[in-house]
Amino acid sequence: MNYTADEVLRVAKRHRNAKRGYLLVNPLQGKHIPAAPSRALAMMKALGEKVAASCPSARLVIGFAETATAIGAVVAKSLADACLYVQTTREELPSGVRTIEFLEEHSHAPEQRLAVDALEAQLAETDTVVFVDDEISTGRTLSNIIAQMKEKLPALREKKLVAASILNRLTTADRERLLACGVECVALVELAPGDYETRAAAFQTRGAADCREPSRRYPYRTLALGEHATPRTGVAIGDYMLLWQGAGLILAERIAWAKHESILVLGTEECMMPGLMVGKVLETKGWENVFFHATTRSPIGISDEEGYPIEAGWQVQSFYDAARATYIYNLRPYHHAVIVSDTAHEAHEAVESIARALRESGCTDIVCLMSRDE
Repeated sequence: MNYTADEVLRVAKRHRNAKRGYLLVNPLQGKHIPAAPSRALAMMKALGEKVAASCPSARLVIGFAETATAIGAVVAKSLADACLYVQTTREELPSGVRTIEFLEEHSHAPEQRLAVDALEAQLAETDTVVFVDDEISTGRTLSNIIAQMKEKLPALREKKLVAASILNRLTTADRERLLACGVECVALVELAPGDYETRAAAFQTRGAADCREPSRRYPYRTLALGEHATPRTGVAIGDYMLLWQGAGLILAERIAWAKHESILVLGTEECMMPGLMVGKVLETKGWENVFFHATTRSPIGISDEEGYPIEAGWQVQSFYDAARATYIYNLRPYHHAVIVSDTAHEAHEAVESIARALRESGCTDIVCLMSRDE
């Protein structure tokens, strides 16, 4: 399926970010704006099919946190169930895990790390390495990490490198710089040059409402799934998808919600693919109004002005760090909400913080689906 910029691009204003004043928001991606899981996955699969056509023998995919974690997983699945999928992360990894650290310079949270143990072993099994992001704007982040990877992982120098993205707005000079690093590009939508700073600056925006301190306790139910492998250190993508499909089936067996009632499946920060899989299972089981999106570390301006994509926002406590704020945008009333997370701890206060935002938006029935990283 072909996609156009009108379908996958909205321009928002970052809130108090001096590095870059705008944010490109994809209404089909299920990150900042609720989307039907099937539509989000279809868009990601369309990119995966283009990658598979370009480099069918690739068996190593690296996805960039936090916005492209699900896209990278779907691209990997489009190549093969046995494809190794590793995502970058801004979270702490277990002691003893070797990492490469790098900066995403324009981001609100620029520090990222990439676990290299499984990745290094897989290099012997692939002729191509695919790097996946939601948007490639200048290629600087990718050039940065590839330079470090080639230094620490010499086998990478002999591999074909592919940068895959939903949106690509590289200039000619940017493309030449990536080609000098040996990187080819595959994109779902090629964007013409645009002055996004000016477009974003035209809107008058405000910050998100603060729900980090719940005014009272909010009831919710927890369904614990135990430990599982994590793409933060590397997973065979077929096994990972199957695990979360199973989680969706367990949930579907335990709920008695009417098929017409609306359901929000909410991922937490980097944990996006699990929620998409759970949401897709609910769709296939007959629920008619299922939506998915996720919390994010990005502070985005809120505006009621016509044409602006972020109409409401709440600041909540992160599931991964009690001292860190995270955000939910464009909540609306739902009959039910399912929070899907992969934290290493129970995170009761974070759940209650999100529950407050959900209840203020009109949702009173909340289930928390938890599965911890191994």
